[in-house]
Amino acid sequence: MRIISGIWKGKRLVAPEGETVRPTSDRARQSLFDMLWHAPWAGREMVEGAQVLDAFAGTGALGLEALSRGAAAATFLEKDRAALAALRANIASVTKGQAETQIIAGDATKPPRAIKPATLVFLDPPYGAGLLAPALAALDAAGWIAPGALLCTELGQRDEVPETRFTTLDDRGHGKARLLILQA
Repeated sequence: MRIISGIWKGKRLVAPEGETVRPTSDRARQSLFDMLWHAPWAGREMVEGAQVLDAFAGTGALGLEALSRGAAAATFLEKDRAALAALRANIASVTKGQAETQIIAGDATKPPRAIKPATLVFLDPPYGAGLLAPALAALDAAGWIAPGALLCTELGQRDEVPETRFTTLDDRGHGKARLLILQA
């Protein structure tokens, strides 16, 4: 795993051993950021200067990719201890303190109150666990989702798309993954 583009292009990322974390593949991440850059409903201004929330952060690959491409700040929300260790190592080795980051050791389905709402939200819950709907509802209720924010989710191909108050902008299969883009 590595950062695909931007100021930290090529920087390697570490992942914890075992099955607790399923990092978004480089190809799926590239596809997602291509959509964010070029889709009619998006544009580079959706990433550049964004306040990012990377929920179910795992290794932090999505939030770090956004920072590399010009996001203003990123908050990483993760509860697994091994993933938190990898996340901290990745932030330290990639950013070298040159980015505004915050790590919250917590559950995306029970988040703390937001200090600043995010304009770009990444949610990559475990496939088949049914966590997307409760996480979206909890993050919304806690003030994490700014009006007009883009919500970039990764689901398993067989996972159901939950009913939400958000508008679906795109829904694409990508190997075992399904990229679902919503807007607040």
